[in-house]
Amino acid sequence: MAANSCSDPEKQKLLMQEHEEKHFMSSEIVRDIIMGVSDGLTVPFALAAGLSGAQVSSSIILIAGMAEVAAGAISMGLGGYLAAKSEADHYMRELKREQEEIINVPDIEAAECAEILSQYGAEPHEYEGVVNALKRNPQHWVDFMMRFELGLEKPDPMRALQSAVTIALSYIIGGLVPLLPYMIIPVAGEAMVASVILTILALLIFGFAKGYFTGNQPFKSAIQTAFIGAVASAAAYSIAKLFRD
Repeated sequence: MAANSCSDPEKQKLLMQEHEEKHFMSSEIVRDIIMGVSDGLTVPFALAAGLSGAQVSSSIILIAGMAEVAAGAISMGLGGYLAAKSEADHYMRELKREQEEIINVPDIEAAECAEILSQYGAEPHEYEGVVNALKRNPQHWVDFMMRFELGLEKPDPMRALQSAVTIALSYIIGGLVPLLPYMIIPVAGEAMVASVILTILALLIFGFAKGYFTGNQPFKSAIQTAFIGAVASAAAYSIAKLFRD
């Protein structure tokens, strides 16, 4: 028995190490970064290309680009905040409903709990004890139903603010990349060429990293991301050129 009790902390330590190694960052944070950087690289890039097609000066393109980055960061951050806030509100409504149901219709909830466990291959004589144990602890029972019946995880109280800040900062970082050449090169045509090269390279790197950390094919993700950015900028440039001509 002593040997088993000594091995439990070691097993827990190993599990935690494996968890930290594979999940170094929350999937929600990764999603926010991808959303912010992806739009930040693409939208100002397309705007700058479009204004270059209209043959305006680098200073005007830079001013317009910086204004777009500021507005886009605020808009994207606000969208992330509202989305996370809506998720938290939805969780609280469902939580209240589950709390009421285990009080008002405990037999039905117990049957639903048994059905969930049976879907995982548990036999009646195996899950009856689990159901009874959950019934003795209403909090654990509600948590079980929230997670396994509704598929809802308790949201972080700071999630909405964290999402807003992460998306906004990611958008700013991504948005500054295509504008950097316009800060240095006064001739808009030359700045646009440098911006295209720099942004396509950034899109390739970002796409590769996105594919790597999300478990997709990194090279395919890199090509797709760069292609979307190139199409957006080419469309904006062509439209501006068409209307100017």
